[in-house]
Order: sequence, then C-alpha cells, then structure tokens
Amino acid sequence: MIPRYLVDFNLDELPQVHTDVIVIGAGIAGLFTAIKASKDFKVLMVTKKSLLDSNTRYAQGGIAAVISDEDSPEYHHQDTLNAGAGLCSSAAVNVLVHEGPDGVKDLIQMGTQFDLEDGEFALTKEGAHSQRRILHAHGDATGAEIVRALSEKTKQNPNIELWDDHFIIDLVTQDGECFGVLVQKPDGQKVFVRANATILCTGGAGQLFRYTTNPDIATADGIAIAYRAGALIQDMEFIQFHPTALCYPGAPRFLVSEAVRGEGAILRNIKGERFMEKYDPQLELAPRDIVARAIVNEMEETKSTFVYIDFTHESEETVKHRFPTIYEFCLNYGLDLSSDWIPVAPAAHYMMGGVKTDLYGETEVARLFACGEVSSTGVHGANRLASNSLSEAIVFGRRIIERIHELSPLEELPFIAEESQRLEHAKQPIVERKLKLQKVMLRYVGLKRTAVGLEKGHEELRRQLSIFDTCLSKREDFEFANLLTCALLTTQAALIREESRGGHYREDFPEKNDLLWRKHTVFNREHGITEGRIDDV
Repeated sequence: MIPRYLVDFNLDELPQVHTDVIVIGAGIAGLFTAIKASKDFKVLMVTKKSLLDSNTRYAQGGIAAVISDEDSPEYHHQDTLNAGAGLCSSAAVNVLVHEGPDGVKDLIQMGTQFDLEDGEFALTKEGAHSQRRILHAHGDATGAEIVRALSEKTKQNPNIELWDDHFIIDLVTQDGECFGVLVQKPDGQKVFVRANATILCTGGAGQLFRYTTNPDIATADGIAIAYRAGALIQDMEFIQFHPTALCYPGAPRFLVSEAVRGEGAILRNIKGERFMEKYDPQLELAPRDIVARAIVNEMEETKSTFVYIDFTHESEETVKHRFPTIYEFCLNYGLDLSSDWIPVAPAAHYMMGGVKTDLYGETEVARLFACGEVSSTGVHGANRLASNSLSEAIVFGRRIIERIHELSPLEELPFIAEESQRLEHAKQPIVERKLKLQKVMLRYVGLKRTAVGLEKGHEELRRQLSIFDTCLSKREDFEFANLLTCALLTTQAALIREESRGGHYREDFPEKNDLLWRKHTVFNREHGITEGRIDDV
C-alpha cells in the first residue's frame, strides 16, 4: 500500500515557518492565484525549480474566452460539453464560460499583452470550437507571455515570498484538515511551513510517458501528495495526447500547436494522402482524441512512426508572423514550416483528471485547494477543449481566493509525527526505474488500451512498490514515488472503465456506454474506489 508520508519526521523537531497562504507551483495557476491572494494575505510561493519552469510557459495556442460579439457563453458552454464526451460538470463549465472574460481582463491588468489586429484582439479558432475565441500572444508564445507578465508582477510584490528549488514532500494533515506542508530545502534540510490555506498548482503528469510535450518537472507531484493526504482523485484514466508533436531524429517532442490546423494546415500520411475525412466530418479540427487516434491508425497502416502536417499553402511571411516560435524551432532542425511537410506524432500532453474540487477549488481535505491541471473541477470531462486550460486556471484561481477569505484561523497545532521502519536506499538507480515506468505506460496505457495490456502494465508497475519501503532523500526519489502513485491510479482507472470515451480508448470496448459508464472514477487512499455522480448537462 502507498504510505501516508514518504519520509519520517516529527513536527516538534523541525524548523517552522508561518504564513497565511502557501502556493505550490509557478505556472499560470500558481502565479495568478498568488498575485490575487497577496492583496490581503502573506503568501509563500514554493517552486521545485524556478519561477519560469512550468507547463504554462510552453503553451502556444492561447486562452479561450468569449470576447467577440459574434460569440456567446452558450456557444462556449456547448463546445466544452461536446468535447468532454458526457463527463463535464455543467455547473463548472458554466462558471468557466461566464467568468473567463473577467479573468482575461485581470491578466491584461497584470501586464499580459495579447496580439491585436486593427485595434481589436486577434482571435483564432482551434479544434472543436464553433467560434473564433482563442486569444494569443506573439503569434504562438501565449504561455511564455503570460508567465513573463505574471512572474514580473510576482517578483515586485512585497507580500509574496518566493522559494525556488524547494520540494514539497507531503501535506501535513490531521483529522481531514491541512495544516501546511513538509518542505525539503536545496541543502536537504526539512522545514514545516504552517499556513491557513494551501493551494496546489503543481501542473500535470506528462512524465508518466516517454514521449510528452511537458517539461521534465511534470511529475504528477500534486496529485500524489493530495492522494496520500486523503483527497479524492478523479478521472485519472483520461489523458490527452496532443495529436501533433514534432517527431524528428534528435529533436524533443516539441508541440506543433493546434492553432496551426486552426489556420488551415492539413494532415497527410507518409504517402502524401490527406486522411482525416475518413475519421470525422470536422477533419483536422475534430476533438484531439479523434485526431490522435486517426494519426496512430495511419501510422500503423503505413508502417510509419509519423505523419505530416502540411502548412505550405501559406506564405512564408504569414507563417513567420503567426507561428514564429514553431517556425524557428523547426528551422533549428532543418525543417521549414512554410515549405516543408513537418513530421509529427501524438505525445502525452494533458491530464484531464486530478484532485477533485468543488466550484471554489476546495478539496475533501479542509484548507487544501487545487487549481490548474492538477485539479479536477469538472470542466474538462473526458477530453479537454483546446485552450480551456489557461481559462480554467484563472477562473478557479479567483474563486479560491474568495473561499480563503471565509476561512477561520487555524487552531492550535496538534502533535504530528511519522515513524516507520524504512530500509536503506533503493539499489536500482531511479533513472532506470523511471524509464521502465515510462515504457510500461507507453506500451500498455497509451492511446489504445486493452484489459490484457492494462493488467500486464499494472502488474509490472506493482513490482516497483518496494520503493516506498526505502529511505527517500533526493528530489528524483520523491518524483519517482509520485509518478508511480499516479501511474498505478491511471492504470487501475483505465482497467475499471470498460468503454471508450474521450481520452480513454479501449480496443476491447470501442463504444461509449452512457448507461453504465456516464460517471466518474474516484479514488481515495483510505476508502479505495468509488463512483462520482455527473450533474445534469
């Protein structure tokens, strides 16, 4: 069984730091929420690497919000529900589409500069959106621009203290209430940070897979520490594989934004044939799960490791202006987006599931909140609509701060300690364990799944459970423990759900089954697996 804590400790023997609000993570969720909280609270922001390292920084396409007079919250609501394949919370989506525009205004006030055309916001369209509602910055560097603006604002804020290169080992809880976090400093020393509210903004879990668009830091930490602390973990089987990541020798799986297809790029197999008409009437702008599986089918039929994305109908000037980041990156590897077909293949991109929250970002553990990709608010359902992730982070970040204002002060801190008989350090190098885990996930828990494969994968992952009996001391040790926790939850959830829906596809159950499976898969460390209700949609 996965233990409650990863290390032994006694709070009475640890140095202690007090603050009002702890924010863990430095993507859009962490930065935005910290800035909002700092107006009335003392905030400690903890990052395991630096202020500029997060998934947000790599977000290209943009942020979805109803800005145009031709658009409406009702359109955005319906598009989100359609993409979510029956598992969205209508109430959560309603919050997103109605409060998103005000969140965008907040970003602008904080210094974010979105692209303009003739004095108006330049809006683009992405897969499964019925309207042009995606705001972007510097063509295809929206995430980098948001991180730039918010990090500058954060560094200038006297109410925000920043701890870079610190790792959150665990949440410290008793009787279903969070008192703060156990932190490991860069020198290995541990410290207890006590706070009235703790906000997880730790991002996603792309490093579960060998091929991912996520940076190295996306190791599912927030989901795993919340699970150990008793929070509910929901919908872990739903992982979004981005259809078009660069697939070229020597190059990382760099994201080729969905906005490229939104601006008219088409997909071709290695024979040069356009193929999306065989799979969906929306062609290249079908929901991501459909496009990703279509690409895999074409790769299998043509015995290739990639397909092509073709944007050569556009002028070089237009390509450079609209997608400068992608253009420059491809050029570094001898590929010209304006004149070459670019080889692409799916890669792990986004976790739809995560830490279950209410409409104010609060978890089942009192005083513990989750925001951004680490959370499961009900907005994304079984398949996230493109560019809704950044919107979700700011909308629910605002709501979390509303709720924190209502919290009473913490009571006297109880005695909390953990003592277990852990063995010596693990003998097998963590880097080997991690690669083995990633290969298992890619082989058995990827875009196409079967009961036989999932059972095999689950069995292989369980062989790694001995890591929890060893003394963990380094960041990579803790990260692997967190990855293993989430890999087990994802595999188990995928095995339980005997249907295909959104980002979860079972070859042995290829159809969606609303009668039996229009419900959530929910895990709790103490109580095991439960089923979550879907509100009316």
